[in-house]
Amino acid sequence: MRLLVVVGLVLMVLGIFALGYQGFSYFTQEPLAQVGSVRVMETREHTVWLPPIIGITSLVVGGLLIVLGRREHAS
Repeated sequence: MRLLVVVGLVLMVLGIFALGYQGFSYFTQEPLAQVGSVRVMETREHTVWLPPIIGITSLVVGGLLIVLGRREHAS
């Protein structure tokens, strides 16, 4: 497989993920207070939203790269 085809496939998978999930969350632990050797930690959730245009663009660009990669291989 050509590099363009592989990159195109990866972009298409990421585009499907972005359209299907529309975001992801991750957690961090941050110190709230410390008294002596006792530390109080707080777990916070952070959400990253992915607009649909990102998924659509990724699918279109991935498809174009696959077509260009196959054309280059056929020439």
